[in-house]
Parts: sequence; C-alpha cells; structure tokens
Amino acid sequence: MITGEMDTSGFTFQMVSEAEPGGRLKECFGRLWPAYHKWFVKEGIEARQTYLGGLRALRQHMPELVPTYETVVELVGGTDLQARFLSFYCPPAYLSGCSQAVWPGDEPMMVRNYDYSPALCDGMILHSRWNGQWVMGMSDGVFGLLDGINESGLAVSLTFGGRRIVGDGFGVPLIIRYILEFCKTTKDAAETLKRVPCHMAYNVTMVDKSGKHLTAYLSPDAGAIITDTPVATNHQDRVEWHQHARATASVEREKFLLHRLTLHDEPAERFIGAFLKPPLYSTAYGRGFGTLYTAVYWPARGTAEYRWPDETWTHSLGNVDEGNRTILFPG
Repeated sequence: MITGEMDTSGFTFQMVSEAEPGGRLKECFGRLWPAYHKWFVKEGIEARQTYLGGLRALRQHMPELVPTYETVVELVGGTDLQARFLSFYCPPAYLSGCSQAVWPGDEPMMVRNYDYSPALCDGMILHSRWNGQWVMGMSDGVFGLLDGINESGLAVSLTFGGRRIVGDGFGVPLIIRYILEFCKTTKDAAETLKRVPCHMAYNVTMVDKSGKHLTAYLSPDAGAIITDTPVATNHQDRVEWHQHARATASVEREKFLLHRLTLHDEPAERFIGAFLKPPLYSTAYGRGFGTLYTAVYWPARGTAEYRWPDETWTHSLGNVDEGNRTILFPG
C-alpha cells in the first residue's frame, strides 16, 4: 500500500522477527504511518469507516483476531485514525499487478511476483507468533500481508482481480493475515474466504503441505468463487476491465503460466526462473507495475525465498535471517 525505504541507492527490504507485537513493530509503523495517514484520508476522513464500524466488522467476521488488533492499536499510539486504518475495513481502493502459480512438482511450492510501485510498498518481511503458530510473510499496512506461510504448512498469496467494483468489506491483506494466523489447510482457508467480505476484487491462491491447492475469486458483489486453478494473474474467470488487462498483460501472463504447468518434467528451479524474466517479470516501475520481488513458498519445508534477478534471500520459520537487502530497480 505505501512507502518503504527507497533512495537513489535502491529500495531496502528488511526482515523483522518479533514473536509478539513489540518495539520493532512499533518502530516500523511509526516510520510508515505518515505516508499511510496521507493515503488513508486522501478522499476525506468522512469517506472512511468509523472506529466502531471497523471494530464491529472485525468482531463479526474475524473475532479471533480482535485481541491482536487491539494490542497493535494500543502499541502504535491508539489514536482514532490509527484504529480505523488498522481494521482494514472499507479502506481506499488500491490495485496492483502480480502473477502467482502452484508448481506441479514432487513437493508443494507456490511462486508469486508482486508487481507494484516501489514507493508504495512496506518492504518488511514479518516473522511472528501472535496467535499460537509462526507466520512469515511480506507485510502490507504493517498489520496485513501480501503473501506468506505458516508453521501448519499453508501458503497464501494475492493478486488484484481486475474489476473496478468497490464495496463493503476488508482490505484483502488483513484477510491473508487472518488466514495464516488461524487456518491450517487449504480447505480451512477456502471456508474462511467464503464468509469474510472483501472490499474489492482479488484473487487468492493457496496451497498446503499435502499439495492441495485452490484459487478463490473474491469480490464484494459475488462473495468468493472457489476454483481449482493453480494460476492467478489480474482477471478472474473472464476479463472485465480490458484496459487494465492490456496494460498489465494479464491474459498473456496467465496463458504463459498455464503452458508452463503442462511441462510436467520442468524442475523447480527452472519454473522459478521463469518468474524472473519477461513476460512474468515486469520493469514497468514508472507505471506502478514493476516486479518488486519474487516469493517462493515451500509449505512442507516451512521455508520462504525472496528473489531478485541477482539475489536470493532464504528464510525458514525456525531460522530467519534478520537483516536487510537493498535492491536497485531500473528507471
């Protein structure tokens, strides 16, 4: 959603490991909050849901997450606007590119490219144990996740669904967080997606350590449509927003991935490598759709790899590599 650390020397990603919400999470929020505040009220504060509206929605749809939400709100300052923002309920509209697919190899693996503007990314991989199981993933809005894995062996990732519709519901990064905090299998995740409303059209792909995979097409007017497709780009069962699909080559990327998945003997490393080259890897940073990172999740191993064309950063749920990686994006 909003800015990480970037200057002329590149964009810095950081790994933060903190079992319970504490000083490091507070520091990250404090660094990102001024930009998030500006984004959150850009349409006027009256356009945003009230604190009580967000809290009621959390209690209704994600009650298990409420204690963590209240802890994080208090930790970062406890203001009315911060509480509204962290509920992720009816936030401003936002959209991205992205490609993701489940590899049909000898063990479960999911690969995804996150395509967005470097100026609009947290740049924080968060490793935490807030609700009884370790969770690791790329943060969004500090409290939400763009993708991630948990110690039960479930990996989940999102892409924009290519529809203009906006309605009542949660920003999808908080839904991803909720799934990884409390679900253990793909089946659990799919059932959760059927009942938790999403405020925009998004595609959520999931795979567990047994290899069971699904993709859910989310939208505020149709709920969750659960499919067995292992691929998601930036449209759903059909292209609705043709201009966006052309600009992001959504159909071309989907066809490319579906073709790769027919190559049953393709080794994992070659499949991952395809995400680091066109047509999946995008350099459209000036238009807000450049590839910021490639994430590789191995649910049975409990490991995550964050890749760029010249670098790989590997973490396991039991042994993360705290530190930073600075990436120079062209243009």
